[in-house]
Amino acid sequence: MQILEAAGQKQLTQRERFEKVRTLVHPSSESASKALAAEVAALIRERAAAGKTTVLGLATGSTPVPYYRELIRLHQEEGLSFESVTTFNLDEYYGLPRDHPESYFRFMRDQLFDHVDLDPSRIHIPDGTVPMEAVYDHCLDYERRIIEAGGLDVQILGIGRTGHIGFNEPGSSADSITRMITLDRVTRQDAAADFMGVANVPRSAITMGVGTILEAKRLVLMAWGANKASIVREAVEGKVTDQISASFLQNHGNATFLVDEAAASNLTRFRFPWLVGPVEWDAPMKKRAVVWLARKLDKPILKLVDEDYNENGAGGLLASTSEAAYEVNIDIFNRVQHTITGWPGGKPGIDDSRRPERSEPFPKRILVLSPEPADALIGMGGTLSRLREQGHEVKLVFQTSGNLRVADVAALNFARVVLEMAETSHSPEWESQTAYARSIVEAIDAKGEFGIDPDFVRKLKGLILRGEARDAASVCRLRYHDNQFLDLPFYETGRYRRFRFEAADAESVRAILAEFQPHSIYATGDASDPSSPQAIAFRAFTEAWKGWDGGTRQESRVWLYRGRDRPFEAHEIDMAVPMSPDQLEEKAESIRRFMSINEDDLNAPARNREIAATYDALGMAEYEAIEAFRRWIPA
Repeated sequence: MQILEAAGQKQLTQRERFEKVRTLVHPSSESASKALAAEVAALIRERAAAGKTTVLGLATGSTPVPYYRELIRLHQEEGLSFESVTTFNLDEYYGLPRDHPESYFRFMRDQLFDHVDLDPSRIHIPDGTVPMEAVYDHCLDYERRIIEAGGLDVQILGIGRTGHIGFNEPGSSADSITRMITLDRVTRQDAAADFMGVANVPRSAITMGVGTILEAKRLVLMAWGANKASIVREAVEGKVTDQISASFLQNHGNATFLVDEAAASNLTRFRFPWLVGPVEWDAPMKKRAVVWLARKLDKPILKLVDEDYNENGAGGLLASTSEAAYEVNIDIFNRVQHTITGWPGGKPGIDDSRRPERSEPFPKRILVLSPEPADALIGMGGTLSRLREQGHEVKLVFQTSGNLRVADVAALNFARVVLEMAETSHSPEWESQTAYARSIVEAIDAKGEFGIDPDFVRKLKGLILRGEARDAASVCRLRYHDNQFLDLPFYETGRYRRFRFEAADAESVRAILAEFQPHSIYATGDASDPSSPQAIAFRAFTEAWKGWDGGTRQESRVWLYRGRDRPFEAHEIDMAVPMSPDQLEEKAESIRRFMSINEDDLNAPARNREIAATYDALGMAEYEAIEAFRRWIPA
């Protein structure tokens, strides 16, 4: 199906009837990007053959990176020329020098412009360095240049957590034009890792307006990963509102949402398929529907009645089983109840047929993979403690150093302590340490507000985070030698939005699997943005799994947890590990051991309370908090 020629189509089939803008779903971001790049390439060639220019609107961030990589491949391997192309970028941070690695000018050079034959005079990006008094005229000039170029033939968009396109934050009107805007708090928090701390994120940006974007002849909004699923659904199926600027695409005659399966997962046709057509009522679908119905009506599962099913679109479930609601309720209640266990590593010597984890072998060798050091503590700190208490051999592997998340103040504090030690010791033995500490202070001072760390500062930050990670793990009863740091190459040589998976990443993880021979593995990143460190670390695991032969591979079980990604929904949970108030506070304390931690991460215990509240509402026992896991079945 063509992406660029929506021709006003919104509803393609009955299953898509809740969708108010055309939405195409691909298996992965790679396949979607290749399909879009192929159509854009065909458009460029067609217009070039007719002597016409193609005007492309471009986006930044991690979302369009696979699309740009495919365009580069088409240029280098299939001769696609960009000589007839003119480009306009959506936005730029205000105040960043153009050579700053997080400026969108630099981003576009790194990700596309330096690799194709695009005439530099045809490249247009808002200038975040113009004096404040000149910004208004600069924005009007940007609008004029778009009009003089003949308008945008294709505008590529991403979508932010607040639903923004470009930097059109909540409140942006449908007729807004290119302008300076103050960035939303959530937007700045989401960019904090890019800038090594939210304090370093610019507070303003210059962006095309919603009205400017809607003037494009074709609009394609791309979204990848389960973390985007909720906002994609609001933009596609919700009402048009200036609180979600992406929702204005519903009113465009040729707009398409291009998403992967994870980002599409909250759309009605995938999340509640029984509401839009017949479904196969297998066990997972029954559980999903009954849990949904109970939550929708705010009833415990066992109090649902036939009328509840029939009056809310789930009557087909009862018809398919020829059972009354009572029998269906009992079945699903038992299945949800059986996910609850205080023995995440399995309880020895008992019947485990209705328990999430096997009773044997006992004790188990358990491998926990943490993409960035805080992820495992955020996602399963309580379960880590439980596994150690119950006698299992637990190895916590930090896949990356996490040094990009460490704030400058942590490195400065270390350097200043060294300097003060040298001053009080009055010993020549401190000369080299003093020189090193001064180099750290000078490097951080020299980079200024928006600078980047030299390698030796990144190294120090990684070592600081190692200490914090070991300290946090000790709160969860892990010993010093229970931890291992892999420092995967993709992270050490990259930056946020620029990470690239390498074969060496998978080989490092495979070596751990072969050496440790785990009976159970805990991993995360399956729901993350494909270019995030979590997603790449998860890919390193899955590729390592494929290359792991022999040993305990056949009997090993893999459990997925959620660190910084969206929590599991109740129907997705295969194992629920309860926590007492004391255990929850212990987990909170472990997270607080990380100096460079944001508000969302500190709120992890609150998310655990929410899961417990959901189980309580479904009629289960009332717990203080629950950590949730889903079984991963390899393809």
